[in-house]
Amino acid sequence: MTFRTLPRHGLALLALLASSLAVHAQQCPPAGESTVSLQALKIRGWKSPRLESPVARQNLALGLAECLRDTNPQLRDELALNGLQSMMREGQLEATTLQVLRTRLLASLADPADATGFGKPFAALGLAEVVRADRIKPFLLPAERDDIVERSAAYLAGVRDYRGFDEREGWRHGVAHGADLMVQLAVHPLLQRAQGETVLAAVASQVMPAGEHFYHYGEAERLMAPVFYLARRGWWKADEWQRWLDAVVARLPHPEPMTQAGLAARHNLGSFLQALYVSVQEIGNDEVKNALLPGLRKAIKDVG
Repeated sequence: MTFRTLPRHGLALLALLASSLAVHAQQCPPAGESTVSLQALKIRGWKSPRLESPVARQNLALGLAECLRDTNPQLRDELALNGLQSMMREGQLEATTLQVLRTRLLASLADPADATGFGKPFAALGLAEVVRADRIKPFLLPAERDDIVERSAAYLAGVRDYRGFDEREGWRHGVAHGADLMVQLAVHPLLQRAQGETVLAAVASQVMPAGEHFYHYGEAERLMAPVFYLARRGWWKADEWQRWLDAVVARLPHPEPMTQAGLAARHNLGSFLQALYVSVQEIGNDEVKNALLPGLRKAIKDVG
């Protein structure tokens, strides 16, 4: 990008980019804000005379990003995530700011110090919004987009915290949030087939998590969604889907002797296959049905 392509406030935003990358972490709520002031902004649709300046909007967005790891569910989910979604979906953030968010959220996605378990799942949701913004109005370089695919897939495949909802602390929903990020990649018009295969591999790795965990917070439906949207692209024929589904089913433990881990795996795989089967049946797209239904019927029968 040259300076000639920047808007009048571009230099100020570049300065914001440089300064924000130098800051290890900002406070939450953002400087000059409180839970009450953020709630007031939410009621106004995240619009205010004091946010008319692009720099003020960008500062608020970057501050909200720090709240995505906060232990307070109101700050994290109801305010920070809502504010970022709203500003990105209404095109209120400059590409420069979106690039800062991309950098920060990718770093959070791989943060080994996420002791509370909130930072990574909510970074995944924030990054999904960055990907969506790029889908609506591309601003990422191909290498940057590929980096998001690789690192997002690595995050989903690496989730080992399978907690869901807590009445006091809210959501820790790593698998579901990772799958939501995969959906935004799956529907991106600039996604390449090889990148789609990376997404499929990440999904397959979490259909049956190791151990005795039974999915019961809608994870099966969330995991099947990127597979469903990738199928609509027509990249893979029936025999290729058959091989992919066979490989997923092949990870199912032997039914004897019966174990809690085996029952969990059968439950999780069955829920995933049934959710995908229903979605494919309802789509009204013969090409997708012809590609996926033969393999799905066999997989469901194999699970028993």
